[in-house]
Amino acid sequence: MDYAEYVDKYLSEAVKIINTMDKKPIEKSVQVLIDTRKNAGRLFILGVGGGAANASHAVNDFRKIAGIESYAPTDNVSELTARVNDDGWNTVFVNWLKGSRLNANDCLLVFSVGGGNAEKNISANLVEALKYAKQKGAKIIGIVGRDGGYTAKVADACVIVPTVNNDTVTPHTEAFQGVVWHLIVSHPALKSFEMKWESVK
Repeated sequence: MDYAEYVDKYLSEAVKIINTMDKKPIEKSVQVLIDTRKNAGRLFILGVGGGAANASHAVNDFRKIAGIESYAPTDNVSELTARVNDDGWNTVFVNWLKGSRLNANDCLLVFSVGGGNAEKNISANLVEALKYAKQKGAKIIGIVGRDGGYTAKVADACVIVPTVNNDTVTPHTEAFQGVVWHLIVSHPALKSFEMKWESVK
């Protein structure tokens, strides 16, 4: 496959994802976040790897554009590495949420390719955090790939990025996490503050 052929194939797959993505969970996510803000709840955004990078960016957008108090535990490298070193990777998010006094007014947003899988011990840190969120009555939303994994099973709303090519599940999922969260924060029902370039005439 030459360069041009791969570029065309990848972008064609992106178009297919847009055309086949279920829009209902996106609409439901908007409503969950409206309720979170109305109840003075906080949004905790969880992800690892590319999901952690997306979480950091999304915290900015949800705070600055949607006016929701938001945090990503992976933004504080000192606390993150201390918890990993002292308590282990599997409990890093759940213990952080306990320290933040997660409650029923709050919401978790998960960015993950597979959504976590307890049986296969994949993204166990996300699974433990989600179990705790259910115990506390917090809302859960996710933007994930593949079949959605544990996140899809327990979430109040879960956007699943359709798999159109098994060789590009990760790049497509992480890319479309950005597409979907930007859609959400710019939704007229949720956007509270004008974005800079949209306000420049």
